[in-house]
Amino acid sequence: MRRAARLIFCLGTISPCFFAGRAAFPQASEPLHKTTYYLHGRIYTNDPQQPWASAMAVRDEKILCIGSIEHIMLDCGGSKSEAEIVQLKGRFVMPGFNDAHTHLGGAGRDKLTLDLKGTDSLAELQQRVRIAVAQHKPGEWVVGSGWDQTRWPEKTFPHRQDLDEVSPNNPVFLLHVTGHVAVANSLALKHTEITEDTSNPTGGEIERDAAGNPTGMFKEGSAMEFVEQKIPEPTNVERRRGIELVLEELARNGVTSAQDNSAWEDFLVYHDLKEEKKLTVRITEWLPFMAPLTELQNMRSEGGTTDPWLKTGALKMVADGALGSRTAAMLAPYSDDPDNRGIMTIEPEKLKAMALERDKLGFQLAFHAIGDRTNRVALDVFESVLRVNGTRDRRDRIEHAQVVAPEDIARFGTLHVVASMQPSHQSNDMRWAEQRVGPLRIKGAYAWNSIQKSGATLAFGTDYDVESINPFRGLYACVTRELPEGGPAGGWQPQEKISLDECIRAYTIGSAYAQFEEGRKGDLKVGKYADFIILSQDLTKAAPKEILNMEVLQTVVGGRTVYQKK
Repeated sequence: MRRAARLIFCLGTISPCFFAGRAAFPQASEPLHKTTYYLHGRIYTNDPQQPWASAMAVRDEKILCIGSIEHIMLDCGGSKSEAEIVQLKGRFVMPGFNDAHTHLGGAGRDKLTLDLKGTDSLAELQQRVRIAVAQHKPGEWVVGSGWDQTRWPEKTFPHRQDLDEVSPNNPVFLLHVTGHVAVANSLALKHTEITEDTSNPTGGEIERDAAGNPTGMFKEGSAMEFVEQKIPEPTNVERRRGIELVLEELARNGVTSAQDNSAWEDFLVYHDLKEEKKLTVRITEWLPFMAPLTELQNMRSEGGTTDPWLKTGALKMVADGALGSRTAAMLAPYSDDPDNRGIMTIEPEKLKAMALERDKLGFQLAFHAIGDRTNRVALDVFESVLRVNGTRDRRDRIEHAQVVAPEDIARFGTLHVVASMQPSHQSNDMRWAEQRVGPLRIKGAYAWNSIQKSGATLAFGTDYDVESINPFRGLYACVTRELPEGGPAGGWQPQEKISLDECIRAYTIGSAYAQFEEGRKGDLKVGKYADFIILSQDLTKAAPKEILNMEVLQTVVGGRTVYQKK
């Protein structure tokens, strides 16, 4: 049950606001056209022309003035007597984070299902499933996500028999942390139409044992679909409740914009929340690249492309798998699996033909590419689109750009491709990534500095909820390339570090550029959206370890407080 909001006072303000240490929705009684003055702060503007300010005035969701206190109070205009004054008391203020790659709908469903993140062995996974089964009636589906076999001593995928031991009477389906592989038990397999004669679907694999029987492991979406289509969809109430929990988490972590890859049903929930003035983050929703052209045009028309709070954006195509599951498509075999080059989910020529059609209709393209083969194919497709359809401001994107052949890095800049990357992936993957691809190919992995030097724009995010939505984990990874607990000394592949200022820009103005909104947000300038956060300490003066412990005290979106720490 949602806790009732209680009346407390804003940080240093003279006027009350309503929240209770969580996301707070705008109150109907708030006056229109009210001006709020934020004074005596250390405001990091993210604007190289005016890097710092001590005061800011906000009105009608935008920044009215920013600069010195004298400028704000003397030159900004408006009646000070009717304004709200917020005394920042020297606190650090910066633009809100714009997460360039999220899965909010999936995260919402995960909030309501079995959480397997942090399991450190197969035995622990089995125990969590056993507990979940006890909370379900026989025959009910048990669905979970977040397991990661690279953290287990076994380092191997689980199989259906492992789940059968603890769930003989309930179908079970457990999604890997990457979302690119999953395991099902025998009862779940009985619900599918899979037989010994069932072939692998295009771009996926039904793993089988030496006798040809399914092991319960499914690789990539086309294979997982055999099971997923049998799992009951969440009700509208469940879907909304999960999304509300997710929005609260974003607000707590200072995320004021999110670029999202979710189902259309989730978009409709966001729309309802917006209409009710309960949306607490600006969302740009990606559309499914593989959908028919007419359907894509209808979705774009229905969802719109200009609303400041909710709109549609790029077409997302998952072109390969993940490195951890060895399903990312590689130019050469995996170093630790010499018979495996991963999986491309679509033939390159088909991808190119579909990209040409969709680009002609003005769609921005965003290709998930983890392996060096897929990154090369994506760059080849973008080059063909440019050559065939001509020059325009496309800002086509590669999502992840995780392992790139050294000779392909310069093409990001040449083709003006946005590199939408997630630094916190490197924090987890550095434990085993070099085993997957060897010492030479790893030089092109998580290569933020090299790709930025090519002239490409970096847009940072988290891939939430594959990783935590917490942006400070990404900033720490970006500047140290060390594990959260520290080491290796000097960082892993330290030549790819970038500065804190560059990391912040990739997480704010870079992400805004990736969605054609750098003129509206990403820095704190007159006329930009009043989307900003107040932190527990000065981020620019924090030691690397302190970045990990940074706390958001207040999150403001469109001039409205959507989160306040108790």
